Amino acid sequence: MAALKDGGKSCIAEKLQGNGTWLVTQFVLVGFSSLPHLRTTLFPLFLLTYLVTLSSNVTIITIIHVDRTLHTPMYRFLAVLSLSETCYTLVTIPNMLAHLLMESQAISIPACRAQMFFFLGLGCSHCFLLTLMGYDRYVAICHPLRYSVIMRPAVCLCLGALVFCSGFSVALIETCMIFSSPFCRGDCVEHFFCYIAPVLRLSCTQSALKALGIFFLSVLVVLVSFLLILLSYAFIVATIVRMPSATGRHKAFSTCAAHLTVVIVHFGCAAIIYLRPDSGANPKQDRLVAVFYTVVTPQLNPVVYTLRNKEVRVALRTTLVCDCIHLQ
Repeated sequence: MAALKDGGKSCIAEKLQGNGTWLVTQFVLVGFSSLPHLRTTLFPLFLLTYLVTLSSNVTIITIIHVDRTLHTPMYRFLAVLSLSETCYTLVTIPNMLAHLLMESQAISIPACRAQMFFFLGLGCSHCFLLTLMGYDRYVAICHPLRYSVIMRPAVCLCLGALVFCSGFSVALIETCMIFSSPFCRGDCVEHFFCYIAPVLRLSCTQSALKALGIFFLSVLVVLVSFLLILLSYAFIVATIVRMPSATGRHKAFSTCAAHLTVVIVHFGCAAIIYLRPDSGANPKQDRLVAVFYTVVTPQLNPVVYTLRNKEVRVALRTTLVCDCIHLQ
C-alpha cells in the first residue's frame, strides 16, 4: 500500500503487480472539507430542504393515487416524475449530508460506479420524461377527440418504459466509458458524490476523445429532448391561437403552465451543467452548481405543480378536508 498526496489530502492506492503502476482501489470524496466554518449551518438547512422535498413528492404521488379525478395520463406521468425525483435525491443528498458531518468519505470504485450510473440514468430519464409530458399536452390540445385513443393506458405504459430504458441505456454507455480504464492519478474526488469530470480526471488514460464523446452524448440528450419539447409547444401555440374562445385559450395555456415552468428550470440547470465552458475546471464552483441542481431543483417541481395546477390544488384541499373529517 502507498499513500499519495493530492491537494493536502492523504490518498490510498494499491500497487499493481508487475509494472510498478499505483492503481487506486477506492476513492475519497472531498465534499465540503474546504468549508469547515459553514458545515454546521449548511447541514440543518440542507436536511430541512431534503425532508420538504421528500414529503412534497410523496404528497403528490399519494394525492394522484387517491383522487380518481387525477387518474389521467398527465397526472400519472407527474406521479412518475415525483417518484423519479425522490430516487434522484436519494442518490446524492444523503451523501452530501454525510460530508457535512465529516471531512471526507471513502467510497469503493464499484459503489462509485453504481452511484454515477443511477445519477446519470435518472437525470437522462427526467429529460425524456419531460419530453413525453410535452407530447401528452400536444395530443390533449391539438387532438382532443383522439386523446383517449392515442394515450390509452397500454401506450402510456410502453412510452414510460421506453423513457427509462433510454435514460439508463445512455447512463450505462457513459459509465462504461468512464470506468473502462483503471485509475492511477490519485483518488481524491473533488466533489460530494461521484460525478463525471472529477472522476474522469483520475483515470490513467485521460483521453480527450473519451471526454468529448461523453460531453457530446450528454449534450445530445439535453438538446434532442429540449427541441422535441419546443416542437410540441410550437404546435400547441399554433392550435391555441386559432381557438375562437378566450376562455378556451386560457384553459389550454393553464394546463401547460406547470409543465413549461418545470421544463425551463430543468433544462436551464442542464445547460449550466453541461454547456459551461469551464465545466470541471473549478471544483469549488462545480460543487456549488451541483448543490443547486441536486437540492433546490427537486424541491421546485412539486411546488410548481402544486401552485400552478388548479386540479392538484383542489385534490389536495379535498384530501385534507376529508382527513380532518375522519379524524374528528
